[in-house]
Amino acid sequence: MGENESNRLVKGALLLTLAGLVSKVLSAGYRIPLQNLTGDVGFYIYQQVYPILGIALVLALYGFPQAISKMTADRKAEGKSLSFPHFYGPVLILLLGLNGAVFLFLWMNADSLAMWVGDAGLSRSYQFAAFVFLLIPFSALLRGLFQGNYEMKPAASSQVGEQLVRVAIIIAVAVWVGFQGQHLYIVGQAAALAAVAGAGAAIIILSLFLLKKRPPLQAKEQDAIPWVDYASTLITLGVVAALNHMVLLVIQFADAFTLVPSLMESGFSQLEAMEAKGVFDRGQPLIQLGTVLGSSFALALIPVISREKLNASPGTFYPYIRGGMLFSFYLAAGATVGLIAIFPEANTLLFQNDQGTGELQLLVVSILLCSLAITAASILQGLGYVKRTAGFILIALFAKWIGNQLLVLWWGITGGALATVLALLILCTCVLWELKRKLPELDFFRRLDWLTLGKALVAMLAAILLLEFLFLDQVSASRLGLLFYVLTVSVTGGVLYLFVLLKGWAFTEKELGMLPFSQFFIRIHNGRNHHHGKN
Repeated sequence: MGENESNRLVKGALLLTLAGLVSKVLSAGYRIPLQNLTGDVGFYIYQQVYPILGIALVLALYGFPQAISKMTADRKAEGKSLSFPHFYGPVLILLLGLNGAVFLFLWMNADSLAMWVGDAGLSRSYQFAAFVFLLIPFSALLRGLFQGNYEMKPAASSQVGEQLVRVAIIIAVAVWVGFQGQHLYIVGQAAALAAVAGAGAAIIILSLFLLKKRPPLQAKEQDAIPWVDYASTLITLGVVAALNHMVLLVIQFADAFTLVPSLMESGFSQLEAMEAKGVFDRGQPLIQLGTVLGSSFALALIPVISREKLNASPGTFYPYIRGGMLFSFYLAAGATVGLIAIFPEANTLLFQNDQGTGELQLLVVSILLCSLAITAASILQGLGYVKRTAGFILIALFAKWIGNQLLVLWWGITGGALATVLALLILCTCVLWELKRKLPELDFFRRLDWLTLGKALVAMLAAILLLEFLFLDQVSASRLGLLFYVLTVSVTGGVLYLFVLLKGWAFTEKELGMLPFSQFFIRIHNGRNHHHGKN
């Protein structure tokens, strides 16, 4: 790969990362008005359908396109043509077969799935959700076609467009249900139909780019179609690579199937169990936003990490990888501790009451564990250990599933929160242990400045407690007052936390140089009296 092509790949990957961040923020953000409009039961119904839709979205965005772009690169390297009859056509047929099988399974077993999750009312929602899988082959093929030719803009544009259409429909239906007093199960059905509409919008956007670009699809030669190779690459790389983007999704998947039945077994009525699950799910958008903050640097790292580059230049790559992990850890640690501290107010502000605050504060620990796990898994993925990290995620799913069935019986949704934290702790331990084995010179934990981290957290908590003492009583009566308070506390605490980290030299100048606006951070880091930061 030439330098120009490599630069295009890195720039394109950063564009995809940015599109992913925008989509994740949108995906987390709309759940708050959704809960406000439809209540905890409406939110519970949405969250019971969401993991299936989320899995479909990840397969269409990351899994299958990644597999197709890998096959494209391999064929180019062998000097073979990328024709429709010999490449894109067979791949489309295989994708239709795989996704068609999932569609039929969901459509025919929707009643059984609804009974399994403990709510027969969800049957129609699961049937509607099945249709998303019929659109995956077309959007995935088009994304893979562009990404295989290092054209990332179409994939990024389609991702944001898909999310905007989906969010607009869900919010519109939530407003209709909330104000017109419609049946709450419409929320689940609308979520599925919104996902179908979003996927349709993505296909239209990608098709417009295709008409504009018109990549050559004619065969130069009539070589045999390697059906087995195509199928194995789509299944192994497509599905396995997708798993690495599903850390939070697999946890929610386990909750959808085990939480309500376990709560009912522990003595809750069906309605109480549904409401409790809705309250428990309040933590999901906040954990998602915190994890986006904590792991965003990792996602930007993936395209420029490879085993070849590491072997060729370990002196350049070790600091780069270590820097990404340090940013992830410090940001996630600050977000976790800060959110736990302001959670009572944030819960009331966002969800209109403080129900489940204690359980959700425990659940917030997931931000730190999930951010670290995603960062380490992303680095391992970049180094080529895709199947191994996917295996660790399946272990976490198994741990969460068993944890729910045991702990929820004893402690209700507190047990559910504990099961999530334990599953993510197992995942985090596995990926960090594997990273230490593969990169023995990384010395991540030894490189952490624990003293400066402690000072930064204490400074942040002191600021939060002071602002709470001075202002909380005056503002807590109104939601607008609470909004002002939470924003002020968040910004003040966050800025103070970062300032103490920078002044305490928690980062080297080289690490700060990786950031946008690096000169600004380096100036704070060095201060007036220092002109040579540690390198």
